[in-house]
Amino acid sequence: MIKILYAASEALPYAASGGLADVLGSLPAAVAKTGCDCRVVLPLYKSIKPELRAELEFITNFTVDVGWRKQYCGVFKGSVNGLEYYLLDNEYYFGRNGLYGFYDDCERFVYFSRAILEMLKYIDWMPDIINCNDWQTALVPVYYEIFYKFQFGYENIKTVFTIHNIQYQGKYGMDVLNDVMGIPMYHTRLLEYDGCINMMKGAIETADKITTVSPSYAWEILDPWYSHSLDRALVNKQYKLCGFLNGIDTKSYDPETDPLLVKNFSANDLSGKAECKKSLLNELSLQEGNEPIISMITRFVSHKGIELVKYVFEDILSLGYKFVAVGSGEKIYEDFFREMAWRHPDRVSVTFGFVPELARRIYAASDMFLMPSQSEPCGLAQMIAMRYGTVPIVRETGGLRDTVRDAGGENGNGFTFKTYNAHDMLDAVRRAKEYYDRQQDWHKLVCDTMGNDFSWDNSAKLYLGLYKELCPEG
Repeated sequence: MIKILYAASEALPYAASGGLADVLGSLPAAVAKTGCDCRVVLPLYKSIKPELRAELEFITNFTVDVGWRKQYCGVFKGSVNGLEYYLLDNEYYFGRNGLYGFYDDCERFVYFSRAILEMLKYIDWMPDIINCNDWQTALVPVYYEIFYKFQFGYENIKTVFTIHNIQYQGKYGMDVLNDVMGIPMYHTRLLEYDGCINMMKGAIETADKITTVSPSYAWEILDPWYSHSLDRALVNKQYKLCGFLNGIDTKSYDPETDPLLVKNFSANDLSGKAECKKSLLNELSLQEGNEPIISMITRFVSHKGIELVKYVFEDILSLGYKFVAVGSGEKIYEDFFREMAWRHPDRVSVTFGFVPELARRIYAASDMFLMPSQSEPCGLAQMIAMRYGTVPIVRETGGLRDTVRDAGGENGNGFTFKTYNAHDMLDAVRRAKEYYDRQQDWHKLVCDTMGNDFSWDNSAKLYLGLYKELCPEG
């Protein structure tokens, strides 16, 4: 039995700020079903719900070297759906409102990475593989290589580093190497990149395997356009790079059983989807009618393709669409959507912030789901949309390319466009509307879309293959 420790800065159900928490809430459980012993380690944040905190069991405590300092670390253990979680406690670093965005994030996650390895001396369990995620745990393979590899009991651990978003790399000034990280200067080459310390680069250098969250993203990040300058480090290490597509929680996102829908539906009976659409139009005070609803549930930031939408928004409406969006982000885009909703009150609805219940109803009620991203490592929204019979319109990048096939070809399940261009996007939106007007063809496309399997079981098999490659005796 292979023993795997997943190290991450967030994981459901304890702490979440984005897609990383979703992955760590689902992937370990899916891999555990294949017969592996999977556990998760994350910080014990102040924001963890009291009812979850009350169920934690104190295991032990020890001190962690953070440069020249020695910091307390308490280990708490929790269990959710049969999966064990270790939560590392330090009030100074994690007893704050929020997960990230503090002046000392470097020191906080240096501490966390070192504490993960130090913890293994004090718990009655030693992993065969530590799977680290993003820059917050990128120092785990670095510390293992420098300080722990030859210690008794640590000899056979393998490390995997998963890149969820290469934009955030953990870049800091050179002074942190010795003062905060406590790494000797003669190891500078492991972490130095473009004149600064880059934690993600350190993991790329030292991890046994590097994975990303979709096959396309794995080769895209070898290109300067996508890599945020890390392509030079990755090209030299591409022999250990691979991409596995993320999945979604198909039990939670199930139109047949979802309690948040006014009426449930399935591919065999889509009448409930029409009821959901009618209810959403009423809820959002939009004009009733059979025109298609095109929706977006996203952050309003440039790399999500909002600039393209802004450029041809009136053209989209003129095709006969109603537009529904939920999200928040840069003020320039929020102001734009606010103006469009004011100009077209019966055709456009925009909800600022993130309202999970409303988002679920929009997934179920919409006809098309728009994701014109400039880059998208994996993307979960298009998978969720398809689960609810909402046809995606996406740019061919990252995980969007891997999950959506254009309806103009064989086995189509959506509409795609290649170049990052507003009128190419508009053409895909126009083709979707023409398809929608042929109701018999559209009904078949919706049913085909709902037939895709985006469960974590497929991803788990791929990860298991990787883990067996690293630990053939496991």
